[in-house]
Amino acid sequence: MPQDKKKTPRPRAETPKGFRDYFGADVTERKAMLDRIAAIYHLHGFEPLETSAIESVEALGKFLPDVDRPNAGVFAWQEEDVPGGGRGDWLALRYDLTAPLARVAAQFRNDLPSPYRRYAMGPVWRNEKPGPGRFRQFYQCDADTVGSASVAADAELCAMLADALEAVGIARSDYIVRINNRKVLNGVLEAANIRPDQADDVLRQIDKFDKVGADGVRQLLTVGRKDDSGAVIEGVGLDEAQTQPLLAFMTSKGADNAETLANLRAAVGASEIGAQGVDELAQIADMLSALGVGEDRVLIDPSVVRGLGYYTGPVFEAELTFEILDDKGRKRQFGSVAGGGRYDGLVERFTGQKVPATGVSIGVDRLLAALRAKGLGGSDTRGPVVVTVMDRDRMADYHAMAAELRDAGIRAEVYLGNPKNFGNQLKYADKRNAPVAIIQGGDEAARGVVQIKDLILGARLAAEVSHEEWKSQPAQTEAPREGLVAAVREMLARW
Repeated sequence: MPQDKKKTPRPRAETPKGFRDYFGADVTERKAMLDRIAAIYHLHGFEPLETSAIESVEALGKFLPDVDRPNAGVFAWQEEDVPGGGRGDWLALRYDLTAPLARVAAQFRNDLPSPYRRYAMGPVWRNEKPGPGRFRQFYQCDADTVGSASVAADAELCAMLADALEAVGIARSDYIVRINNRKVLNGVLEAANIRPDQADDVLRQIDKFDKVGADGVRQLLTVGRKDDSGAVIEGVGLDEAQTQPLLAFMTSKGADNAETLANLRAAVGASEIGAQGVDELAQIADMLSALGVGEDRVLIDPSVVRGLGYYTGPVFEAELTFEILDDKGRKRQFGSVAGGGRYDGLVERFTGQKVPATGVSIGVDRLLAALRAKGLGGSDTRGPVVVTVMDRDRMADYHAMAAELRDAGIRAEVYLGNPKNFGNQLKYADKRNAPVAIIQGGDEAARGVVQIKDLILGARLAAEVSHEEWKSQPAQTEAPREGLVAAVREMLARW
């Protein structure tokens, strides 16, 4: 007999590595949070923008094609052969929401108002090695002003960010928006006589100030130091005289903005660019004061150095200050959930003309995790009321009940599985997290009534939770058919 052909293996039912699926509560809670943020941005006069998920690699700018594919970092492909011969353009999934904005600002510069203020929310993709908490697809939420060189735009973004955090439920005492300026740091580097080839190394060591303190950074900037494991970390090689302006900068945070600004002026010395940066921070502080935003919400803080390699002026970061427990049960602050700053060179790639811009980006998943940590997920995770089916021949009656509930604004559905086993219908309602089940058999129909089952109370009584108030309320009641909506509303009002 001829041998059977080898069967084609079934595909594996698993999410690709570095990606994940979002179910009910994840989607609804994220949408509720983003809707509240969008309302704040709209209130400040920003317009929504949705761009294509795909951009040309040329437009993305940071990544260029090599022989086979663009450099690692983006998901990219080359279009098939085009008419006339040759290969098509390289295309890629967007890796952030800023590069598409730069393209839009250049492409539609004659149609858009200037300055152009927009916000955007959506997924972005990074072709990076995934890890714990690190995914290849994630959400971003950005707001940017393109075309204004005034630091008033930066001040407004900081105030708007603070408003957005409070709008989603973060208490005023649980966050701080911190501001620094790349020009200040440039002035400090100039005062310290740091060579261009040393600047990145110096920035990396300054960024460790919070972890190792002033003395630890001094060692890292000069001769090096041993870390906690005993490993020797090589120093940058600066002399002591060069470290003085850097240390003055790192320790310049004062009791208030006025003291911090005075300390920063001393740290930048005679540097013109440094003085300009301090002046910009002083202007931002004045504008925030005029907006009614106090230093308990937005504060000048020289310790913000992340992103200074990318930004050209003011830079800001929103940090949540409340404590959570890490994986090992240790207390730690939740940390950063948003960041931004001024990036005046991005649109210039398309137009050849300098176009000032500033923006802020919220880490959507991080902020949602913070809200959950505080018990502020903010969405109703209850499922719909489930109308059970006791008689197949009366499906129209059951659908009429569901439609009546929906017309009253109550989520409802009819059970559409096999109705033979009533227990399976209640199991389905449980999986749907339904708060209420509607039951009407032939006897109830003849009497013109319905049975309304409180599934939340039933579950708690079944768990033998001792609570007299719950036990005094029946888990199932009978109501007239014409009073269905009122009876369901009353039962839902319990919870």
